[in-house]
Amino acid sequence: MTLIFDQTTPLTDLSPASLYRAASAHRLLLLALGFQIALAVPSLIALGIDDRLLNGISVWIKPLKFQLSLAVMMATLLWLLPLIDERALASRGLWLAAFTAAMTAMGEIAYITLQAARGRASHFNDSTPIEATMYSIMGIAAALLVLSALVIGVYILTRPSPLAPAGLRLGGGWGLILGAILTLITAFALGSGQIGGPGHWVGGIRTDVGGLPLFGWSRTGGDLRVPHFFATHIMQALPILGFVLDRFLPGQARLGIAAGAVASIAVVAATFVQAVRAVPFL
Repeated sequence: MTLIFDQTTPLTDLSPASLYRAASAHRLLLLALGFQIALAVPSLIALGIDDRLLNGISVWIKPLKFQLSLAVMMATLLWLLPLIDERALASRGLWLAAFTAAMTAMGEIAYITLQAARGRASHFNDSTPIEATMYSIMGIAAALLVLSALVIGVYILTRPSPLAPAGLRLGGGWGLILGAILTLITAFALGSGQIGGPGHWVGGIRTDVGGLPLFGWSRTGGDLRVPHFFATHIMQALPILGFVLDRFLPGQARLGIAAGAVASIAVVAATFVQAVRAVPFL
């Protein structure tokens, strides 16, 4: 992170509690990142030796996907934190956002991994009262996780470090905000069961067997995971775009991020309509 820019704003007048919060926000996200990686190693081993299936594919595919996705999200937040003014980094609001993101990410993946170990579904599972309750809790936790990213995005735009490059600041802030909003919208559509019934399938065969390589998206009908994927990864796409603009077209950072944001929204909207119409992504 310090390879991108250095922060030299003096903090000598901040209280010890504020200094602790600033360091703690970073440590919390780093802990959550490490937790995802720590669970991914045994999950990957289990993938090779456990032949149990769920929806036609290994029970370990889902936890591995979530471990990778959440690791990327925690790494993104760690990358973007230095874009925030150091005084804002030491605030209670920023610390609470980092704490919420870290705790919900670790709680989500712990349950998803546990259910895989039990050979049980973590999502769309109301087979028992406990599993139905946990699925509801997961939904709340996922919303809080995404909202935490949105809050960090607001901090980046409204309380930026004076040394933050324009492209990365705009890409990071708007990437987290737009990504969070569109993720919540697509997640609600995905989790509500009102489009195509419970699950991510819309039309086609309700199985994950023969899905698109790497992603697993349905190739026989629509799949609501597609717009959800593109919505979530706006959080990485726009910061990367901003990073590139800062290096090659620094004078066009604002225009470039605006164009990227419009294109990102268009991709999510187009893939959502495609899924609702029961058309495979590819």
